[in-house]
Amino acid sequence: MAGKKQALGKKLEDLFGDIESKIPVSGEGAAKRGAENTGKEAPAMPGRAVIDVDIDEIKPNSEQPREAFDQEGLEELAASIEAHGVLVPLLLQKTEHGYELVYGERRWRAARIAGLKSVPATVREVTEEEKELFAIIENTQRENLNVIEEATAYRGIIKKYGMTQEGLARIVGKSRSYIANTQRALVMQTEIVEMMRQGQLTLGHANALGAVKEAKPQLELAKKIVKSGLSVREAERLAAKAEKNPRGKAGAKAKAEDIRRIEQELTSAAGIHVNINGNREKGKVELRYLDRQGLEEIIDLLRKARKIL
Repeated sequence: MAGKKQALGKKLEDLFGDIESKIPVSGEGAAKRGAENTGKEAPAMPGRAVIDVDIDEIKPNSEQPREAFDQEGLEELAASIEAHGVLVPLLLQKTEHGYELVYGERRWRAARIAGLKSVPATVREVTEEEKELFAIIENTQRENLNVIEEATAYRGIIKKYGMTQEGLARIVGKSRSYIANTQRALVMQTEIVEMMRQGQLTLGHANALGAVKEAKPQLELAKKIVKSGLSVREAERLAAKAEKNPRGKAGAKAKAEDIRRIEQELTSAAGIHVNINGNREKGKVELRYLDRQGLEEIIDLLRKARKIL
């Protein structure tokens, strides 16, 4: 089963890699949206032409779980399209009565608002699984998604489709480190996760807090960030200070940089918080979980590792 998932994940990564997702995300201002919408190139699948398709012949993706679209965001995107056109083609699938939209529903809706009669598109056949994944990916680009909802969606995609963080990053137009950071955020203390869910802490704040390995000072710093409205830079400075003297004692030995790097790599790869106490010669590795699901994920991970070994 794991082999089938990995094969599917690789296939989907290659598919998305061919068409490089560069969909403009709303909520970042009309100027930036315009720049993104007019990306330097119009990605298309190798060997597949970009054609103009009558906008009325296109129907929405039947697998798209999202029903509500932010009207203000669509109107901003429509203004960008009026000024620059739709330079990132939609992905369509041919049907008996026209075309079904596989990817690019926000652009299609905004183009209708802008009064366009046709839109550029690439047409290809996709499987139901591919179509479902396109819909899920597009759904992660909602304007009102908080970092925990986004991170949870990414984790679901990685697990269901056996996709790598690097492949997912390419699909959603993010850096691999960004995807890794969202997954680390999910395994932080429950109270900190809730602060992020409520929008009190950003992903940048969570990254800063990740430098503090002990739970109590980490939570204390999170509360201080929220209470004082600290910036990410300020949080990073306080986190570095807290980690240098984790128990408030001067001269506490900082953890070796190579051990920190290994912790980060394992945390990113496994999707669970990994803490190493010791050095390359001896020590112990701690895997932290916050609920029953987290424990089950660790058990599943160890069982898979045992089979591999």
